[in-house]
Amino acid sequence: MTTYFNEMFENGAVRAPYRRLEDWTRAMPAELRQMKQAEAEALFRRIGITFAVYGEGGDPDRLIPFDMFPRVFSNAEWTRLERGIKQRARALNAFLADVYGRGEIVRAGRIPSRLVYQNEAYEKAVTGFLPPKGVYSHIVGIDLVRTGPDEFFVLEDNCRTPSGVSYMLENREIMMRMFPDLFRENRILPVDGYSGRLRHTLASVAPAKCDHDPTVVILTPGHFNSAYYEHSFLADLMGVELVEGQDLFVEGEFVFMRTTEGPKRVDVIYRRIDDAFIDPLCFRPDSMLGVPGLMDVYRSGGVSICSAPGAGVADDKAVYTYVPEMVRFYLGEEPILQNVPTWQCGKSDDLKYVLDHLAELVVKEVHGSGGYGMLVGPKSTAEQVEAFRARIVADPGNYIAQPTLALSTTPTFVNEGIAPRHVDLRPYCLVGETIELVPGGLTRVALTEGSLVVNSSQGGGVKDTWVLAE
Repeated sequence: MTTYFNEMFENGAVRAPYRRLEDWTRAMPAELRQMKQAEAEALFRRIGITFAVYGEGGDPDRLIPFDMFPRVFSNAEWTRLERGIKQRARALNAFLADVYGRGEIVRAGRIPSRLVYQNEAYEKAVTGFLPPKGVYSHIVGIDLVRTGPDEFFVLEDNCRTPSGVSYMLENREIMMRMFPDLFRENRILPVDGYSGRLRHTLASVAPAKCDHDPTVVILTPGHFNSAYYEHSFLADLMGVELVEGQDLFVEGEFVFMRTTEGPKRVDVIYRRIDDAFIDPLCFRPDSMLGVPGLMDVYRSGGVSICSAPGAGVADDKAVYTYVPEMVRFYLGEEPILQNVPTWQCGKSDDLKYVLDHLAELVVKEVHGSGGYGMLVGPKSTAEQVEAFRARIVADPGNYIAQPTLALSTTPTFVNEGIAPRHVDLRPYCLVGETIELVPGGLTRVALTEGSLVVNSSQGGGVKDTWVLAE
């Protein structure tokens, strides 16, 4: 039977970061817990924190489940994670600058050429162009899992438009409203500086032709997008305009925003739309979401796009396997955070192993996200395993496989009381003139007993994430 590391209890004793929570949980009767849970849901509903699940009938907007039991990291644990996350963000950005430039890592034989230059996320339109400050991925979401007291692994990298930061901020806000005494009793590092840091990061990568205080906007696909709440939330917090493609236009060497007082020049676009839809003159000609001519202005230094078009090649789950090598190649350092061991089905030996052990592994599409397009072997039926086997055989290069990790658990409020549930963590690393991240992140929790899938689209919930000051 698999044993899982419980982040609150070890060898029958409460671990140090959680000691002040033990009395809190014992002193909370079931009636109060249920009342507080209903209060939290009412706050989420009133604020409008919902997410959409594509393909569902009826009203697709629904609340993301919120668990009131916080996840806690000691300051020492967080310090190590922070160093590893920043190191990884530096290496990923160095890789992107390299593969759109001289391609030294490919020439050195450290990563196969086909994984980079034949990757569907590699954008030839920006080859040879170096964005301001050399930064491609300005907001890097690093998904982490824990398997023991000192064992953390990177599950995947999100270099384009990682979502979920609004939940990190709102989880904290709601916990502080509902349990102010907890925050007086525990020295918890704040996360509310995120929006200010994000705005500073975006402004710090203003384009070469910007000779004034840069105007920053967030470009959204619109209110039908699953993360639209987050787009509007961040725009409000940063005090910047939320725009759609139709609100912007190109004239000469610059991008302008339509306003009631006439056109206003835009210098930095924090885009929350995919590469393919950014500019119909450069990418998909049928896109109604982008701005015609935007890429010409971008390449000529008239506007910055964050994160840069083409950053998605670093998100690829096959490229992910080479990130430790990127750390060594570009930084001359050993990786602080390790990858999950990964088999690439595009390699014949790896493919054979995966097919022979399919019922034991987790298999993912290299471009998949949100918990879709994956197989969790130990939790699947024989029929599901065989159906997935056929998909892998038909297109091996589209899949990677990983062992089923013994993800750590944290105490979680369930109908029966408190029970352990599996969690992961997504901190948000901001990359501009400097690299920084707020102390915390989005903890996602698999609310179904025994489930290892934490994605909200697959029934997962969220928790407040605490980093203690001492």
